[in-house]
Amino acid sequence: MFQRILVLIAIGFFGFIGWVIYLANTGQKSVFFELVAAIPYGDKLGHFCLFGLLTLFINLAFKFKTMNIAGRPIYLAVLIVSTFVILEELSQYFVESRTLDFVDLIADFVGIAVFSAFSAWLCKKLYPIKA
Repeated sequence: MFQRILVLIAIGFFGFIGWVIYLANTGQKSVFFELVAAIPYGDKLGHFCLFGLLTLFINLAFKFKTMNIAGRPIYLAVLIVSTFVILEELSQYFVESRTLDFVDLIADFVGIAVFSAFSAWLCKKLYPIKA
């Protein structure tokens, strides 16, 4: 039951991010945009938090599932969120109301990395390896 709640949280948060992207792409106003504008570096902090938390929520929903890439285990959430982030950020080049900003992309990936490190710590606490 708890696992289903984690899946719903991940889906809901992804939906929230999709809604925010829709608002930005269509040039609509939002209280979130006003809040971000009021905080120094709020846009970058928003990118860091949104995509970092999405990575964490997907890791929890997938029970920290990994795939081996070049002999290294990589969280499936990292692959999913990274792909989404790259496509979303690059798509801004084609949307008149948006601006392609590689610093946003860096903030996204720093968030993914930090929350992946937290996920690794959390995974060890939730699923300890018994010797």
